[in-house]
Amino acid sequence: MSSNDFMPIKNWDHLELWVGNAKQSAYYYEHALGFTQTAYAGPETGVRDRASYVMDQNDVRLVLTSGLRPDSEITRFACSHGDGVKDVALTVPSATEAYRQAVQRGARSVAEPHWLEDDYGRVELASIATYGENVHTFVNRDEYAGPYLPGYQSRVENGEPATGIGMLNIDHVVGNVELGRMEHWVEYYERVFGMVELIHFSDEAISTEYSALMSKVMMDGEGKIKFPINEPAEGKRKSQIEEYLDFYGGPGVQHVALATEDIVSTVEQLQDRGLHFLKTPGSYYEELEERVGEIDAEYEDLQRLGILADRDEEGYLLQIFTKTAQDRPTLFFEVIERHGSRGFGEGNFKALFEAIEREQALRGNL
Repeated sequence: MSSNDFMPIKNWDHLELWVGNAKQSAYYYEHALGFTQTAYAGPETGVRDRASYVMDQNDVRLVLTSGLRPDSEITRFACSHGDGVKDVALTVPSATEAYRQAVQRGARSVAEPHWLEDDYGRVELASIATYGENVHTFVNRDEYAGPYLPGYQSRVENGEPATGIGMLNIDHVVGNVELGRMEHWVEYYERVFGMVELIHFSDEAISTEYSALMSKVMMDGEGKIKFPINEPAEGKRKSQIEEYLDFYGGPGVQHVALATEDIVSTVEQLQDRGLHFLKTPGSYYEELEERVGEIDAEYEDLQRLGILADRDEEGYLLQIFTKTAQDRPTLFFEVIERHGSRGFGEGNFKALFEAIEREQALRGNL
């Protein structure tokens, strides 16, 4: 079933992160990751219970929100989970229709369809629940010309954010769920969104000496929206997924992949800004060129920067993973450059997981 039948999705709209200190997080996303603060809502704009900073880079929009009172659900979320993705919002032609289709297919309602208005026009919103405390908000902004949503003040002098450092759009958003729950959520995305399973990785494919996980990738009919879903598999030690679930306090978004057309330039700029990436051992590069073949980048640059490469029948991809973006070993980011490949770097899993396990061992959680 293609997603066009009943749930057309235009694009990613935004990711809203609920965080302990949005002002300081905004500084981090601006100075470490190259985002521009484009809009704000908080006490100065008449919002009493929260402060939200909208961060843009090309087609990537992050919203960082903190609660201002101890009894706020946002404050409680940040206390329970640490900084994390609360809302994976999707742009749709009609939020009412998307919500109606989702709820009648078994999705749990979080917010019924409603309109917000200001001088720039109006936006239609509705939300449904997914794994853990995560939600999907449907956003129809066809009749809106403002910076983000009604109630937000623009923070950009000339109306245009800076160009950033080459991160163009969201490639995929990965969820970690409990052991035995992956199939439940795969079936949910099939039923509620009409998504199809793009790839399935077994615990044999994704394992090291110590830990294993299973993963299925769900995709909409256009191939724009991709949701890999991971669950832990039985291993000798605590897997990275179990570590995440322990520290996050349940299921949630594990990482967000941001696409670039020049990963070498983007990663150089991120490193210059002080962002830390998982380390790739030198041995990884010994047979890389033989395995992956001709690419548009220099292998010396990949090794110098720690970038991974993989090839499948459709093409190749280059990817690298940041260390966690907050104190808990939970949310991190991926930078990815695709050349035809629709895969997820299966040939890199072992190297990647061993790098993650070295970090786990430092934390005493392996």
